[in-house]
Amino acid sequence: MIIEYKFDITPTAEAIIELYDDSGLPRPTKDRERIKKMYDNSNLIITAWDGDLLVGVSRSLTDFCWSCYLADLAVRSGYKKAGIGKELIRLTKEKVGVNSMVLLLSVPDALEYYPKVGFEKHERAFIINREPEVF
Repeated sequence: MIIEYKFDITPTAEAIIELYDDSGLPRPTKDRERIKKMYDNSNLIITAWDGDLLVGVSRSLTDFCWSCYLADLAVRSGYKKAGIGKELIRLTKEKVGVNSMVLLLSVPDALEYYPKVGFEKHERAFIINREPEVF
């Protein structure tokens, strides 16, 4: 299996929805327009491909000099444990540079994963949640 990483492609909303649903990432995949808007308003998107199949994505918002919010990291279920997520994180960090931090909010299922790939857990974060919704 040869995985190709790309920086110049924004997948279709349909491809993203299929990836999110397969990966188990809880996102509003029943709302195609919202998914499209999420990507239209992100400024660092890195994708992983096995041929024509989207197998992973890292979606971030960043200023490329101080901070980068890694909003989504998803890997297709059949490709997990192949190092794709770790490589997407590495490429994200490479693109934003050494002077920028990378931060994220983890889904509960990934709390054990992020320390293994270089993230430190911090207790200084605050959040104002969005209105409750059904995915």
